[in-house]
Amino acid sequence: MAIPKIFLRRGKEESLLRRHPWIFSGAIYSVDSEQELVEGQIVDLYSSKGDFLARGHYQIGSIAVRVLTFEQQDIDDKWWIERIASAYDVRRTLALTESEHTTCYRLVHGEGDNLPGLVVDIYGSVAVVQCHSVGMYRSRQQIADAIVAVFGSKITAIYDKSAQTVPYKANLNPIDGYLYGSAAKDNVVLENGNKFLVNWEEGQKTGFFIDQRFNRELVKRYAAGRTVLNTFCYTGGFSVYALAGGAKEVCSIDASERAIRLVDENIKLNFGDDAPHSSLACDAVEYLKNIGDKYDMIILDPPAFAKHHKVLGNAMQGYKRLNARALSQIKSGGILFTFSCSQAVSKELFRTTVFTAAAIAGRKVRILHQLTQPTDHPINIYHPEGEYLKGLVLYVE
Repeated sequence: MAIPKIFLRRGKEESLLRRHPWIFSGAIYSVDSEQELVEGQIVDLYSSKGDFLARGHYQIGSIAVRVLTFEQQDIDDKWWIERIASAYDVRRTLALTESEHTTCYRLVHGEGDNLPGLVVDIYGSVAVVQCHSVGMYRSRQQIADAIVAVFGSKITAIYDKSAQTVPYKANLNPIDGYLYGSAAKDNVVLENGNKFLVNWEEGQKTGFFIDQRFNRELVKRYAAGRTVLNTFCYTGGFSVYALAGGAKEVCSIDASERAIRLVDENIKLNFGDDAPHSSLACDAVEYLKNIGDKYDMIILDPPAFAKHHKVLGNAMQGYKRLNARALSQIKSGGILFTFSCSQAVSKELFRTTVFTAAAIAGRKVRILHQLTQPTDHPINIYHPEGEYLKGLVLYVE
């Protein structure tokens, strides 16, 4: 069957000529197809003049096509192996594939690895696949086969965790499960020599927030002798690093009681039963209302307040309120790590919001570091939207 052809409105090919990997539904002029388009199928994009532009996955919604290639090449087993091999080579260059100190990393980061809609994380000998588009979900077995072809015996299991990430309107009825091999639910991985329990079957995301690896190291550098508050702690990554850096005391808080159990397990795994650590299941925003000047290091790493632009205004109010509360009460000479993982929030908007929070708090504040995602979460230079993680390290007088 011939690949369906999508013709764009005049001038709408400009973004593709700049190699941006998305085409929005409003750019489409007409469709030449033997049958009605099915979400997830391969389609070709053409200019209004009939020139081939790109090949990608069709989807229903604002983003109508996610580009897989700008060439007329078959999206077959060989193509998938080449794409996974290219992603692997980047991680090999980053000294992640053979590291004795870090055994978890991101292998595929969507558009950053020219595979829009796909995330693959590595936990030791297990790969966890997460599909964010119907096209990737329908290709998940080919993806798994390509991972095995590239890694060989280094991979013993591949777990598909796409049930919560594929578009629910597609009526795919996805069920998480193993695409290859099997493994125990809980496994211990290393990150910069620190140990973490990872449960990819039941945990958030793919089981662990790999994207804060560099920033956790920075927390370790500043933590010596400080009393640390880690909000939205999840499995306690920042807490473990703070203690490893010589923190005087660390308090971890999260709204999820299950997350609190996980952070306690990770603290015990690394430091035994006598670590200067406490944990509390509560709402972080409420907790920050009245903490006094107990803490001289605070970490604010909330979940995405804005998953799309429609709620951006409310999200920025949330970031402002959260940061103002922390800035107003942190001890003089304290250090605040503050983050946004919302792709809809630009670096400039986040920085302006934190500036407003500092003005509300009436504190003298210096920016020490401007943070982003680690190198195994690369940003496609033609897709700046891929820079989703923003962070600031502030010194507060």
